[in-house]
Amino acid sequence: MNQPKHVLSNPWQALRGLTQARIALGRSGVSVPTSAQLDFQLAHARARDAVHMALDAGALAAALSGNGHACVAVHSACPDRATYLQRPDLGRVLDAPSRAALMAAAPASCDLALVIGDGLSALAIEQNAQPFLALVLERLQQEQWSVGPIVIARQARVAIGDEIGQLLNARAVAVLIGERPGLSSPDSMGIYMSWAPRVGLTDADRNCISNVRPAGLGYDEAAYRLHHLLTQARQRGMSGVLLKDDTVADQGVITAGKGNFLLR
Repeated sequence: MNQPKHVLSNPWQALRGLTQARIALGRSGVSVPTSAQLDFQLAHARARDAVHMALDAGALAAALSGNGHACVAVHSACPDRATYLQRPDLGRVLDAPSRAALMAAAPASCDLALVIGDGLSALAIEQNAQPFLALVLERLQQEQWSVGPIVIARQARVAIGDEIGQLLNARAVAVLIGERPGLSSPDSMGIYMSWAPRVGLTDADRNCISNVRPAGLGYDEAAYRLHHLLTQARQRGMSGVLLKDDTVADQGVITAGKGNFLLR
């Protein structure tokens, strides 16, 4: 559709083909054009919906079970969404029934505990968790990684994986969690990996793979990065700031033309 005559374009408009960021919107008088304002309001509404959307843990567990994966559903110490948003500390620990359920389901040991948490965007988990898991589990199975029951955690923050990994006697934990929605990315999933999970770890002990979604970091590349980090963590017995993500330098996963446009 042609741009209305009263809307003045921005000379940086060509950059909009490289990013979803709201740049070079043009102007109408001293204001942004009506179409840009409406797009902003729509994106804001989608972000709010993602934050308040409830994860259908039952449907997710049924789908994973149908693919042959044992699942355990748990809940953080937050009784509801309102508490979750106001008490991040409670989202980092399990409630008592969940702790007991995990102790009953725990194997003697396992190489990896996988946790799926709703976080701040259940939409991200519903859209991205299963296709990503299929790829990363295929890689891990080729090397005989033992994986504990997949844990689905509601009202969860990242650090809840520390307690879950410890209870499952896991050597490493990977937490798939819905990221805080941006105005162009309500469906972004993050992955946090820690070696030797235990209560009391800090963010410095975790490696993060962010923005996993079709319009961001693709599933195959994200699975490759997590597999690489897990392999390095197992060899070196470390994670977080002590373990660099050198996947691009080693394997050239990022193809030409997909990197930082400022460097082309």
